[in-house]
Amino acid sequence: MKAQENFSVSANAKTEPTDKIKFNETNIGISFNKNIGAKNKITNTLEYSNLKVNHELGSNTAYEQLDQFNQIKNRFGFSHEISNTTHLNFSITPMVNFQSNLNTDDFSLLGSFKVKQQLSSKTFISIGVARTTVFGTPKFMPTLGFNYQINHQSSLLIGFPDSKISYSNNIRNKFSLNNNFNGNFYHLDPQNTLNNNASKVSLSQMTTSLEYERNVDKNWFLNFKAGYDFNKKYNLQDNDNHNVYDFNTGNGYVLGVGIKYKQ
Repeated sequence: MKAQENFSVSANAKTEPTDKIKFNETNIGISFNKNIGAKNKITNTLEYSNLKVNHELGSNTAYEQLDQFNQIKNRFGFSHEISNTTHLNFSITPMVNFQSNLNTDDFSLLGSFKVKQQLSSKTFISIGVARTTVFGTPKFMPTLGFNYQINHQSSLLIGFPDSKISYSNNIRNKFSLNNNFNGNFYHLDPQNTLNNNASKVSLSQMTTSLEYERNVDKNWFLNFKAGYDFNKKYNLQDNDNHNVYDFNTGNGYVLGVGIKYKQ
């Protein structure tokens, strides 16, 4: 846990089965960060993810071609220290979300801006605004985080869209209980435009999960995740982000595993 993360490579896989549809996602990413002077820091993360959607045999036959989606995104972040207790954080994330054939219409731009203020030696608060896809389509919304260092082993984050309580019993183990609002969307290939004018698929849910990260070697980390998706939505939408078909997937559990190399 104490490894300085100037560079990292990670790979993750997770499965999210529901009553009608099973979602399997794999993700790989490369990150680096660098200090620029005494008060500035830049970070950059390039990620590729693939989502496979397995419909229950015999159901939704008209939509069985909607079985695979891809995303490529690059998040660039910049942090500036105004004072010892105040930091500004800015990020911009260009991305493409597509079914199988990439074109210019698949491009989108996300980003965020927030102010992080230290209130005491153990307490921080951050307030900002972000263009994010946590509800399944790109939208501007406020973000909030209250961080409290309970003790040397434990910390607490309460906020939106992410909340977490973490505990580390030694330098190799870290446990966390998380609650996250998360979502995404993918443009459909033109040849798969459906009779109901659908141009994209939209996914969103609130996920509560327990995660365990193990530092197995100096630079290698393993991560295990188990949880449950609440209020899960999987819809087809038109160009104006109106729902034109609801798959009514229902909720389901989440299982994930990941590996990361840090240096």
